[in-house]
Amino acid sequence: MIHAIEMINNSTLLSGVTLGYEIYDTCAEVTKAMASALRFLSKSNTSKDIVEFKCNYSDYVPRIKAVTGASYSEVSMAVSRLLALQLIPQVSPASSAEILSDKIRFPSFLRTIPSDFHQTRAMAHLICESGWNWIGVIATDDDNGRFAVESFGVQAMANSVCIAFKEMLPAYLSDNTFHTKVDRAIEKIVKETRVNVIVVFMRQFHVLKLFKKAIERKVKKIWIASDNWSTAVKISTMPNIRKLGTVVGFGFKNKDMSTFQDFLRNLHERPTENNKFLLEYIMLLSVCAHLDNYDFQMCISSQSQYDLMQNVENKQQIWRDDFLNANIEPGFIHSTILAVYAIAHAIKGQCKDRNCKDPSAFTPWELLEELKRVTIIDDDKEIKFDSKGDMSSGYDVLLWKEVDGRMEITTMAEYDPENGYFIFEDEEKKKDFLDLKKVPSTCSQHCRPGQMKKVTESPHTCCYECVYCPENHYSNRTDMDYCYRCHNKTYWAPVNSTTCYRKTIHFLGWTDWFAIFLLLLSAFGVVLIFSISAIFTKNLSTPVVKASGGLTVCYIILLSHFFIFLSTVFFIGEPTEFKCRTRQALFGISFALCISCILIKSLKILLAFSFDPKLQNFLKCAYKPIFIVFICTGIQVIICTFWLIFRTPFVKQNFSIPRAIILECNEGSVVAFGIMLGYIAALAFICFICAFKGRKLPENYNEAKFITFGMLIYFIAWIVFIPVYVTTFGKYLPAVEIIVILISNYGILCCTFFPKCYIIIYKQETNTKSAFLKMIYTYSSKSVGSVAVSQISLDSKSSSSRITASDSCNAEKSSVNGNCHFQVPGPTPVKEEDVLKKATRTLSRKRLSSI
Repeated sequence: MIHAIEMINNSTLLSGVTLGYEIYDTCAEVTKAMASALRFLSKSNTSKDIVEFKCNYSDYVPRIKAVTGASYSEVSMAVSRLLALQLIPQVSPASSAEILSDKIRFPSFLRTIPSDFHQTRAMAHLICESGWNWIGVIATDDDNGRFAVESFGVQAMANSVCIAFKEMLPAYLSDNTFHTKVDRAIEKIVKETRVNVIVVFMRQFHVLKLFKKAIERKVKKIWIASDNWSTAVKISTMPNIRKLGTVVGFGFKNKDMSTFQDFLRNLHERPTENNKFLLEYIMLLSVCAHLDNYDFQMCISSQSQYDLMQNVENKQQIWRDDFLNANIEPGFIHSTILAVYAIAHAIKGQCKDRNCKDPSAFTPWELLEELKRVTIIDDDKEIKFDSKGDMSSGYDVLLWKEVDGRMEITTMAEYDPENGYFIFEDEEKKKDFLDLKKVPSTCSQHCRPGQMKKVTESPHTCCYECVYCPENHYSNRTDMDYCYRCHNKTYWAPVNSTTCYRKTIHFLGWTDWFAIFLLLLSAFGVVLIFSISAIFTKNLSTPVVKASGGLTVCYIILLSHFFIFLSTVFFIGEPTEFKCRTRQALFGISFALCISCILIKSLKILLAFSFDPKLQNFLKCAYKPIFIVFICTGIQVIICTFWLIFRTPFVKQNFSIPRAIILECNEGSVVAFGIMLGYIAALAFICFICAFKGRKLPENYNEAKFITFGMLIYFIAWIVFIPVYVTTFGKYLPAVEIIVILISNYGILCCTFFPKCYIIIYKQETNTKSAFLKMIYTYSSKSVGSVAVSQISLDSKSSSSRITASDSCNAEKSSVNGNCHFQVPGPTPVKEEDVLKKATRTLSRKRLSSI
């Protein structure tokens, strides 16, 4: 401070004004500091140090205009409350407690350093970036230590860092429990083997005692130093300090100290009459000059005032400036110079329009308001106090490194408090920072990607178990609290996955072997249709073709079979809206058309060979081929039209398989689908009943029997289809319906046309008009014979009745008057053989015309 004041007085910063100063040693004691502060509050230009009590101090002029200090936050808190009575500005170069930023409780306090909020946040960032989350904290049990621990706890929690233990040591070394609590803290450190990082918020003398015990117990950890002791040479020069492990600290930013070092080298030339500190130092040098380094330092620290006075009488005064240069703390020196310069700039601002040679030219509270607006140029950067009275000048991250057998305090990085990140000067220093990660300090092992944390019974969130991410979840970073769920149903992930995979799209593709097999069956059916068409066209005039309803009906049936085979194509390949709407409608209408045509054939056969007059009359009235086909097919068209309009089928993604998406057609309405199939089944049932009634027709031309077989095949196939279709899922679901369509289509096609093709190709002798008439004549003869036999049976029963009546008459005649009366029958019947021949000829003509 003296150096900074002299530099200002020797400059043109305050022209015509000279700064004076009074320096008091607080000895790190609050009571001693408050005694000095009371002297500051005494009125100016009075012989007595008396503080006047007034309600209004606006015109009160104390003996000083501003205060610089103190170093310890606990002292600054007490002094600031006193100085706030008169709003005397207090600018501290080292008190970093966060509570001092509260301008309601400490309105006149300012400082040229950041608050502990930034320091504790920087510590938490350092710990987090180094991969540590299980640490210990040791602090002094005073205001500064408690506030620092509280602030650090908040920052640690925000960075997912857990505090394994907190140990608070007495604030005074004279406390009887101090050594006991130091031993307890060391035992705690030794016991917690997983804790390899210790954060220390203590004064320098407390750290000396702690480290001495730690060296004795061979404790080797990483120590995070607060600004209180991070640059303390008295600690870095302790014997065997390197055995403690690594010390990483945070210190205030510094600048070139060359001018101050020159000041120290020339310090012995200065008068000592008014400088008790310099006088005491010279006396200490005389007593301890024969010692080196740490022993010299310990000698100076251990000398009492009485011993010093006794020993210095016979000692020659020797000057040593190396001790002072070695023990300076650059960050503290720099912030002290800033504090003095800030006050000087504020005085300059007050003295623009005033005669500052007069001590009462301005009051302390006016200087305080000017001080809040001051801007200082430091290393070509403008710095000023913020709204909380702090200067956010940043921190130097310090690393204690052993160089040539001595512990050197080096700058490893710079911490930017505004942006919250570390700045490295070169790669070597960055490597030193990265090497810290080699030392683990975690409660649990790091969870790898693909794993997540599972909280255990421990109250700390940093103590956990690592479990694999479940299926369809993933984690892509270490130590994740939970696994992410795969974004939507189109992605999947296996157990212990680090990413999600897109689900494969499945459908019955054209290249699938089963699809190819079904397509070949459909193609073979189409070939059969064209072959049958060619055979029927070539043999158009033969009785077999004519008996099948003619070429037009056959072509319509074959065309419907063709469209049924064609509909199977729409079940294969990637489903689209067009395919989903087309396939069921095409199949349903085509099948209805096919069954309708077969139905009119069944009715025609039943009409031709039926002997029941009532049934024949009904069939003659109902038999309207074109109308029947139009109505039966039209109903199916209406069903499909309403289906497509109101509940049209659509493409659906089926997620029932975990790792795949099945593209399939949703029928839109199961009811409509059921009505369509049910209507076809109803037509087939009617066709089956009609064909069943004509199953005993002429063998070579018995189409009804084969229609019955075809309908049976249809029923069996679709009855089996229902449970299979309901229980089947996956891409082969459309194949189930294709198989049923092919079976029913092949069954009806083969039963309808194969017998006729067989006769046309291999039984050509029966495919003539004469053979056809002969077969009809033979069948008709049998049919008429059966009818005649039935009539003869009835006639026999009638004759027997007449004989019985005659006999009874004769019997009655013998008992009554002997007379008997009976009715003589009409004309005598023709012979049986003539009747049969006549009936046969008539029936043959009728059936020939019908067929």
